[in-house]
Amino acid sequence: MSKRPWPFVLGGLLVALLLAGVVSNYASAHPDGLDSSLLKGCTVNADDEITGGSCPAQQAKDHELADSPLADYGVRGVSNGFLSTGLSGVLGVLLTFALGGGLFWLARRRGPATDRAAGPAGSTGDPTADERAARAAGNR
Repeated sequence: MSKRPWPFVLGGLLVALLLAGVVSNYASAHPDGLDSSLLKGCTVNADDEITGGSCPAQQAKDHELADSPLADYGVRGVSNGFLSTGLSGVLGVLLTFALGGGLFWLARRRGPATDRAAGPAGSTGDPTADERAARAAGNR
C-alpha cells in the first residue's frame, strides 16, 4: 500500500464537491417514500400543500434549525436556487471533510511505541540503531 494517500483523498474530495455542487441540483423534487407515506389519506394540490383529508403529515412542525443558514438544502440570502443548492452542498462537503480530517489527525498513529528495556527480539534498545538496521534490511 502506498505511503501517500493524498492523491486518493484529494480525488475523492473533488468528486464529492462536484456531486454536491452540481449534480445535487438535478435531484428529484418529488417526495420520497417517507414523505409520500405520511401524505396517505390527505389530498394535496399542485404545490404539495394539504387541502383536505386526514394524514400524519398534518401534525408535522418545523425543525428547530429551520431558520439556520443552510436550512432546506440552500444558503439563506442567495436568491438563485441553482447556486444556493450547489453552495450549500459544497459547504457541507467542506465542513464534513474538515471535521473528519481533524478527527483522523487527532487519532493518527504517531509512531511505534518502543520500550527500551524490553524491546522486540533482536532490538538493541537504541531507536536510531534499530531504524538504521530496518532501513538496511529493506534495501537488500
